[in-house]
Amino acid sequence: MDFLNALIALLNFVIVPGMAYGAQLALGALGVTLIYGILRFSNFAHGDTMAFGAMVTVLFTWLFQSWGFSLGPLPTALLALPFGILACMGLLLVTDRMVYRFYREQKAKPVILVIVSLGVTFILNGIVRFIIGPDDQRFTDGERFIISARTFREMTGLREGLAIKTTQGITVLVAVICVILLFWFLNRTRTGKSMRAYSDNEDLALLSGINPERVVMITWLIVAGLATIAGVLYGLDKSFKPFTYFQLLLPIFASAIVGGLGNPLGAIAGGFVIAFSEVTVTYAWKKVLTYLMPENLEPSGLVQLLSTDYKLAVSFLILLIVLLFKPTGLFKGKSV
Repeated sequence: MDFLNALIALLNFVIVPGMAYGAQLALGALGVTLIYGILRFSNFAHGDTMAFGAMVTVLFTWLFQSWGFSLGPLPTALLALPFGILACMGLLLVTDRMVYRFYREQKAKPVILVIVSLGVTFILNGIVRFIIGPDDQRFTDGERFIISARTFREMTGLREGLAIKTTQGITVLVAVICVILLFWFLNRTRTGKSMRAYSDNEDLALLSGINPERVVMITWLIVAGLATIAGVLYGLDKSFKPFTYFQLLLPIFASAIVGGLGNPLGAIAGGFVIAFSEVTVTYAWKKVLTYLMPENLEPSGLVQLLSTDYKLAVSFLILLIVLLFKPTGLFKGKSV
């Protein structure tokens, strides 16, 4: 019985949150890796792109809630999500036309585009804060839990209760659907194959008659969709705060680089590696070990390797190790 209680505690505080967080990072890292693979620069504005798409979704969610619209047990934000995606698509296309296109035509070095994207980051961050404010914004509604800890304890008779939030279930489900659709698009459609060809060899792709501006436009549209979905899912699971998305840039880039920058499959794997590393290292293992160990060996402390305040340090450390020993990442992406 103690083993089952330990397993439930592990599921409750490590595996389920790690799965949800990993799915959010994977979607964010997919956007970063697509930009790097096709446009050939590291887009430092990706975190604030997520914030912008999520902000528009939050505003439409509040509007629908004021009108009395809802999806019953599901969050109203799912109803507002398409509007956030459309707004983010418009933003990225305008940004590309007004900013990035000039540097592409000048054949600017990738480091120049990185610095430019950093400038775009500060502008987007300011816009989002100006419109919605710098504080935490709650927009979650609907049924809070798929299964609550109390219900689980009553069903099983165990001391530990398993709680799975609705937002966690939605996060994993939506992430799986997005990944399947993206891989189908890249591997089965003519446009997706053109994007892959352009990523592998730009000169050969141009000689084959592929329109580079169309490839760039489609890339930005896909990235806008992924960024908005990732931002909204993160906001639903935690809360929406503009500066948090800037901080998410480190674990997202770490996910993309650990998996292999430019490799979509690597971005997904890297997202879960970073998520589970952060959750595992910052979790206090006292409860699990108390169930598993004899009474005379039960730990007196929290058995926590790092405080949750240092969660980002875990991403940084893993990123550093990968860059030093395997710069191409786990799935052999482009060397950083």
